[in-house]
Amino acid sequence: MQDEKLPNIIPIFPLSNFIIFPNTNVPLNIFEPRYIQMVDDAMKNNKIIGMVQPKKTGEPDKPELFEVGCTGKITSYNETEDGRYLIVLNGVSRFRILDEVIDKKLYRSVKVDFKEFHNDLNLIKEDIKFSDLELIFVNLKKLFQRQGYSINWKDLENQSLDQTINTLSMASPFSLEEKQMLLESKDVNSRRKKLEEILRTYILDDFSNTTVQ
Repeated sequence: MQDEKLPNIIPIFPLSNFIIFPNTNVPLNIFEPRYIQMVDDAMKNNKIIGMVQPKKTGEPDKPELFEVGCTGKITSYNETEDGRYLIVLNGVSRFRILDEVIDKKLYRSVKVDFKEFHNDLNLIKEDIKFSDLELIFVNLKKLFQRQGYSINWKDLENQSLDQTINTLSMASPFSLEEKQMLLESKDVNSRRKKLEEILRTYILDDFSNTTVQ
C-alpha cells in the first residue's frame, strides 16, 4: 500500500499502553458499540483504522490524544455468537494527527498526515546486527521475569531483527509515555537505542532498590 492510497481521514481506536508498528500483526477483541460501528464502517471501505494512545487529560469518554499513531489494515475478521468482533490488524504506516473530525458517529475520526513517516512503507531492512540486541534481550528477560510477564522468545528468533525490536517495543511492560517515545522514534535503529535507554533506567532502579536499605 502506497502513501498516496492511504486515506487522509481515518477512524481511530484510542487504547492506552498499546502501540503497533508497520508490518506487525496484532489481534483485537472488539465489543464496545462505538468500535463495533467503527469496524463495520472500516470493512465497508478500505479496512483501515488508526491505533493511537490517549493521554491522561481531557474528558473520560473523550481524552486528548497523542499526535502520533499507526494505521492498521484489518486482515482477519470473525464475529462471535455474543456479538463481539475478533480482528487482526496489520500495521501499515504511522501518522500525525492534524485535526479531529466532528460528525455524528459513535467513534472518533481524525484528519492525518503520513509524509513524516513515508519510510514506513519501504520494505528495505535496516542494517542491524544480532549482537546489537544481546543487551536488550538480557535486560528484557530480567524485567519480564520480575514483572511476571511472559513472551515466546523462540518466536522472536524467527523474526527479522527490525520486527523483533518492534515486537519487543509493543510487548514490553513500559509506561504509555515510554511506549509513545518508541513509537515516535524515527527509525528502527533509533528505536533500538531508545529501548536500551528505557531498559537501563528500569535495571538501574531495580539495582538501587535491592542495594539501598
